[in-house]
Amino acid sequence: MLLNNNVTEFILLGLTQDPVKKKIVFVIFLLFYLGILLGNLLIIFTIKTSRTLGSPMYFFLFYLSLSDTCFSTSTAPRMIVDALLKNNTISFSECMIQVFSFHFFGCLGIFILILMAADRYVAICKPLHYMTIMSRRVCSVLVIVAWVGSCVHSSAQILLALSLPFCGPNEIDHYFCDLQPLLNLACADTYMVNLLLVSNSGAICTVSFVMLMFSYVVILYSLRNHSAEGRKKALSTCISHIIVVVLFFGPCIFIYTRPATTFSMDKMIAVFYTIGTPLLNPLIYTLRNAEVKNAMRNIWSKKQISDGQR
Repeated sequence: MLLNNNVTEFILLGLTQDPVKKKIVFVIFLLFYLGILLGNLLIIFTIKTSRTLGSPMYFFLFYLSLSDTCFSTSTAPRMIVDALLKNNTISFSECMIQVFSFHFFGCLGIFILILMAADRYVAICKPLHYMTIMSRRVCSVLVIVAWVGSCVHSSAQILLALSLPFCGPNEIDHYFCDLQPLLNLACADTYMVNLLLVSNSGAICTVSFVMLMFSYVVILYSLRNHSAEGRKKALSTCISHIIVVVLFFGPCIFIYTRPATTFSMDKMIAVFYTIGTPLLNPLIYTLRNAEVKNAMRNIWSKKQISDGQR
């Protein structure tokens, strides 16, 4: 239930208040965001147009790139624009929308990573039953469940945020709205809300990380029975996935599994999972994947041929 608040808007302090550093932030993160859009949209386009990338792994990779694009878009454009402005205000409603979209697409990305790990487990440990277990219908149902689960999680975040009364200071010491910094502005005891936050976001991050790492340990252990070539290919795929998991979940666990205290490093740590991971995912999944690179080359070759025939 929405409480009566004296605060109708918040002020985002951003990464820095120094005018010179703000210009540097603008240039660097504009380039990062353009890289995120270019890389992820290129993967989305390649998977959608290539006939060779029809396996479940690329079906899930499509949705990972989609969630990464939307996840970074929930925070990056605002941060980039705010770096040029003196008055970085955000309305209460816009703040709540940002909380919802940030957690929705962040949680969706987590669930998709779990599905990708499950896909690799079935492909490596049960290759003869792979196409039966990971049929297109099963994959579609799993993605729908991931979307529904993400909606439930982000709705819980919004309900927690709306339960907080704001009647005093309205400066958020962050570059986007999130429940953690909002707790510091609430004019009420936030112990229970923080407990629910840790049991919600913190539990999702921690449990998902443990599940993913355990699944990859099992996968890597099972590779001992494979041929040298098959072992090398599977190992390359798993290592790239593990890199993504560690880079994303490490900072998330640090932020969401502790009491409602903020540190000066929190904003820079948040950059790792809001900007860093969506930027690195396309590089990791294309540079380490021969099939994706070949599909991109084929699309480019067909485009050049079609352009030459005009």
